[in-house]
Amino acid sequence: MTTSFGSATSTVIPNDPKIRMQSFTGLKSLHSIALARNHRVFTLPFSAPSVIRAVSTPVKPETSTTEPKRSKVEIFKEQSNFIRYPLNEEILTDTPNINEAATQLIKFHGSYQQYNRDERGTRSYSFMLRTKNPGGKVPNQLYLTMDDLADQFGIGTLRLTTRQTFQLHGVLKKNLKTVMSTIIKNMGSTFGACGDLNRNVLAPAAPLMTKECLFAQETADNIAALLTPQSGFYYDVWVDGERFMTSEPPEVVKARNDNSHKTNFPDSPEPIYGTQFLPRKFKIAVTVPTDNSVDILTNDIGVVVVSDDNGEPQGFNIYVGGGMGRTHRMEATFPRLGEPLGYVPKEDILYAIKAIVATQRDHGRRDDRRYSRMKYLISSWGIEEFKTVVEQYYGKKFEPFRELPEWEFKSYLGWHEQGDGALFCGLHVDNGRVGGKMKKTLREVIEKYNLNVRITPNQNIILCDIHSAWRRPITTVLAQAGLLHPKFVDPLNLTAMACPAFPLCPLAITEAERGIPDILKRVRSVFEKVGLKYNDSVVIRITGCPNGCARPYMAELGLVGDGPNSYQIWLGGTPNQTQLARSFMDKVKVQDLENVFEPLFYYWKQKRQPKESFGDFTARIVSTRTTIILFRHNSRKVFYFLCQFLSIFLCESHL
Repeated sequence: MTTSFGSATSTVIPNDPKIRMQSFTGLKSLHSIALARNHRVFTLPFSAPSVIRAVSTPVKPETSTTEPKRSKVEIFKEQSNFIRYPLNEEILTDTPNINEAATQLIKFHGSYQQYNRDERGTRSYSFMLRTKNPGGKVPNQLYLTMDDLADQFGIGTLRLTTRQTFQLHGVLKKNLKTVMSTIIKNMGSTFGACGDLNRNVLAPAAPLMTKECLFAQETADNIAALLTPQSGFYYDVWVDGERFMTSEPPEVVKARNDNSHKTNFPDSPEPIYGTQFLPRKFKIAVTVPTDNSVDILTNDIGVVVVSDDNGEPQGFNIYVGGGMGRTHRMEATFPRLGEPLGYVPKEDILYAIKAIVATQRDHGRRDDRRYSRMKYLISSWGIEEFKTVVEQYYGKKFEPFRELPEWEFKSYLGWHEQGDGALFCGLHVDNGRVGGKMKKTLREVIEKYNLNVRITPNQNIILCDIHSAWRRPITTVLAQAGLLHPKFVDPLNLTAMACPAFPLCPLAITEAERGIPDILKRVRSVFEKVGLKYNDSVVIRITGCPNGCARPYMAELGLVGDGPNSYQIWLGGTPNQTQLARSFMDKVKVQDLENVFEPLFYYWKQKRQPKESFGDFTARIVSTRTTIILFRHNSRKVFYFLCQFLSIFLCESHL
């Protein structure tokens, strides 16, 4: 297969002579970042606009003396016959694992190859499968199917993820086709849940019947359909080419096929993606004003419904450029919040989304995957230059961003009215792990009452469409399994999140899910020691590596694995997830966490302003002289902490 560079028919080159690619100059000061600091300048060159594009079906390459550098994954994609080969052959071999190329390609099918890192000696390989559920919607039939598959082919548990999906761990290669085909035949899919394409589209999980919420969910469904691959590779591999696709709304088909502004590859089985798909993963969330249950600013694209005074949706505000992943000791990689791009009328949203995706497809870096997310393209170009290029694909100018109210984090835990006479019940699930008695009880309730389910972006679950007469018996049986009303759950647990990390994640550096229960108990003990109240809660998120799956860089207190039994500490996020935290300390051993927590929590209790959250407090003290008071909380163990604090924070605060 031949690859074309720089001249694919879908390429848009900026017409304005003022538009040029700029060297990366470090993390920009965003409108929502309160923790200001002077960043050093890094050189992260982005190539000129004629660098590698997504490519269509074989086209004669341009004459060039040197071929642009590409990552190994780009070559795997090019040679794969649209994500088929060699995966279609590897899954049929007798070995327990698949080769390197197939390991990359199976991600597009919604699976990762893993092995148990607790075991020594010969690796015991298995596969994690991730479903794709726009807005977290899970039909009754699919939930029961996933519950069965976890017992029959997995490790006996289901994992609810931060992107409103299931993860099923421990599936052996010999069972992959059976499990995949069973999910497909029972109203589910893993198609595109991983890989270099649009991932699961988030939306508020609550089944509220307001016009705005219904429109947000419909929009999430349409965006997911628009950006679903079209070449049939998923069904060819897992169900021998049989299609199980529902009918698509005509507006989705029309938007996908439209090539008025050269967004498409007209001769390709993948009109939007071409053979190369996107440079890296791509994440989209849709929400309504005030509802930041989806961490809207952490996505490549954030879409917000804008309505008139009568509650009728009129259009959308669009944020771009969010993303959490980074690499330790590489300061040119960073978490970033999305920033406003503009407003579009509701009938144009699919065309605007496609224009943004095409811009990232054609201009995002494909040589070094650490810098391939769209946030780095926007940081290099600047938002105005990025907007100019997107508008050429869109064919219109974006309208000014509409004013929005303040964001709130909404958990939707407990009992609520849906608005159609039925109730829904949001249940807290520690770190999203459904197993044991909880799993058995949830199965019984969902099956007995024929309930549909929704997964939240905070790793929780919502039972939907409950008749009021069922409330008491359901509450009783759930409580017996430990699924309690939120008022009976420790507030620290209610907002905490952790990624799976060990033993199965190949990227984990230290513990997250298995470590967070003990860490939360230790935080509670420190709270009691310094005199904080039970409801003085803090948003705590823990990941086993810097990739940020549990979005730790938005937490008030984030712990990011940076070595064996060691964490990097991040401070300064806010309860409503609108402000980036900031790196505070490195290489804090798990046994030394109280040495950091105690003086911080003590000073927060003593010196906070009325109703000031821990995140806002830690952001504020960076630039005030009162920080020194922290160290009057005398203790020999604070000395090490004092030195670190002074070197990292106070030297940059012009004190």
